[in-house]
Amino acid sequence: MANLLIIDDEQLMCRSMSLVAQQQEHQTTCAATLADGLAKNQEQQFDVIFLDVNMPDGNGLNCIHELANGPTAPEIIIITGHSDPAGAELAITSGAWDYLEKGASVKEITLSLQRALQYRAQKLTGQEQLNHGDFSREGIIGSSPRLQACLGQLTQAALSDAGVLITGNTGTGKELFARAVHRISARHGQKFVVVDCAALPDSLIEGTLFGHEKGAFTSADQSRVGLVAQAHNGTLFLDEVGEMPLSLQKVFLRVLQEHRFRPLGGSREQESNFRLVAATNRDLEQMVQEGIFRADLLFRLSTFVIRLPGLAERADDIPLLARHHADRICTHYGIAPKDFSPEFARMLSLYRWPGNIRELVNTLERSIAVARNEAVLFPKHLPIQIRIEVTQQNIRKEPVAVMPPGTPASLPQLHEYRETVYLQAEEQYLRHLLQLTDGSVAESCRISGLSTSRLYAVLKKHNLSPRH
Repeated sequence: MANLLIIDDEQLMCRSMSLVAQQQEHQTTCAATLADGLAKNQEQQFDVIFLDVNMPDGNGLNCIHELANGPTAPEIIIITGHSDPAGAELAITSGAWDYLEKGASVKEITLSLQRALQYRAQKLTGQEQLNHGDFSREGIIGSSPRLQACLGQLTQAALSDAGVLITGNTGTGKELFARAVHRISARHGQKFVVVDCAALPDSLIEGTLFGHEKGAFTSADQSRVGLVAQAHNGTLFLDEVGEMPLSLQKVFLRVLQEHRFRPLGGSREQESNFRLVAATNRDLEQMVQEGIFRADLLFRLSTFVIRLPGLAERADDIPLLARHHADRICTHYGIAPKDFSPEFARMLSLYRWPGNIRELVNTLERSIAVARNEAVLFPKHLPIQIRIEVTQQNIRKEPVAVMPPGTPASLPQLHEYRETVYLQAEEQYLRHLLQLTDGSVAESCRISGLSTSRLYAVLKKHNLSPRH
């Protein structure tokens, strides 16, 4: 039995969908607005959410990401009376399980629900094995929905021999995930060979990858085994694959297809049965359009694609990450673990971390070095640029309150007056925000710093909507 949430403003549709679900012995909850649906998704545990597109307080497609990244990471099925190809594309790329029209038959809806629940059961089983089985994360720290989704993809990828492409900004932990793919695969007992594509010298690229025979060139006084051969029966990890020269891409594509190569100066081809994992912080699809990366190579690399979120996208993991790495650093230097003052922990959570986990680790190492023998870390131990940025973003211009007219005896109590001024200022800010962004939810959230659910909640309080 599953727990379902139906977000639709049509009562008849909610009743019909509830009846279909209850015939399958599932429990249902209904929400008539996006704000209510987002709130319920935070408060209760749902397996699947049926989501309408045209809602009184916004477009349901804009909420897919936040709903899917709720506490239980439910599957999202769009069901709309106003379907269009662009909406279907946006829904699927945003992570929706399916996109149905309200005219769909009960059989179609039931089948989509069954498949979503079947997929979810397999995904949760894989995550449970990942979290509680023999697999050691070895540095992959956190439990946020975004990270859990990536770990689920990691498990799926590791169970096959297909190519894996790991994308993400610098410092997000791409090599950690690549090593995890190898560690839980059938090749875990073999070598994990790293090829740093950004560091390959132009004159030695093919010799480094494919090796060379003695006498292949002037300084080749002995044979050398290349990295591709070293990865035989193991995993070959192409780090920063976007930096691979175009001239080498064609050569490597054939090696990837045939798993055969010829060392420099060699007369015979050799075989290497490697599994390929690649990583990049660049947009390879954009590079294909610009003609600097081969489309056929990208196709071969990306059977599985795992996009790692930036640290700002998984801010809930910052306390765990900070504690783990601080303890590790203290152990490395042979000093006692250091406590975090509440202000220090708060500043870590509020900073945007453009350098991601790598920047967090470097910051902790510096803070611990600055603190020396002090037992507690305070904001004073952080780099000054972090303290400045967090302090600046917390500064809010307070509205200038105008004293209400009247005699002292007629003045309201202070808390009542403060609340009135606050509500007026909040409403004025929201009206200006919606006017500035032309009602765009995503842009309003970016400027205001509010989550989607919080934005809808404060708009509802003032009887405003994104398109007001």
